[in-house]
Amino acid sequence: MNILDTIKQYKIKEVARQKAICPIKLLEQSIFFESPCVSFSGYVVDPGRSGIIAEFKRKSPSKGDINKYANPEEVTVGYMQAGAAALSVLTDEHFFGAKKEDLPTARRFNFCPILRKEFIVDEYQIIEAKSLGADAILLIAKMISVKEIENFTTLAQQLGMEVLLETHTEAEVLSHSESKANAFGINNRNLSTFEVSVENSIRLSEMLPKTKLKIAESGIDSLETIKQLKANGFDGFLIGEYFMKHSNPGEKCKELIKNLSLI
Repeated sequence: MNILDTIKQYKIKEVARQKAICPIKLLEQSIFFESPCVSFSGYVVDPGRSGIIAEFKRKSPSKGDINKYANPEEVTVGYMQAGAAALSVLTDEHFFGAKKEDLPTARRFNFCPILRKEFIVDEYQIIEAKSLGADAILLIAKMISVKEIENFTTLAQQLGMEVLLETHTEAEVLSHSESKANAFGINNRNLSTFEVSVENSIRLSEMLPKTKLKIAESGIDSLETIKQLKANGFDGFLIGEYFMKHSNPGEKCKELIKNLSLI
């Protein structure tokens, strides 16, 4: 059993517990639930912005603790001030060390779009994402069926959110070529082995739907890598560990974006 299978089994049980604690009617009473969403794709492709989707996370199964005591207000505001086009906020507590208020905190202090980075296996989590203040959600092709992805995408869009569909293999890209998702992501990290290869994004780039936003994820740690990915048609670059492993993630983000603007 790989880590994604383990996470999925845990999530199914976790969602069942959460439904009992906080039913959908309570989620719908959130101050964020009726708020209009900010366009994730609009910000990422805006020529006046960087295309950088800066991620807030404390740890991961592959790396362990990255920045265990990071402050979500301080880090996400630092990212936005640095010029990040959007934020990505992990909301999984068990595997990634998130806290319940991380995403709502980021929402309260930032105007740019926020992607809820979560392992979504149930429609409940999509409604929950809206109640937390998310503008977009992540769906992972390797984790749920084609039918589930289409149903989840429809629900998210009905709530005003956008969908980033994460793929990793040629088969996954082909299976979802007609998806209504707003953006396609290519994860450079093999979720079975944790090996990272940016060549995975480049190899699959030509197969992605021409009309969809294209996001490269994982293993992006240099200006040269971003230049290479841009040359292969990518619009956005989701970067987490590279920023978060530094004592001041916002400053590291600012440094990268400044250098990016010079090319």
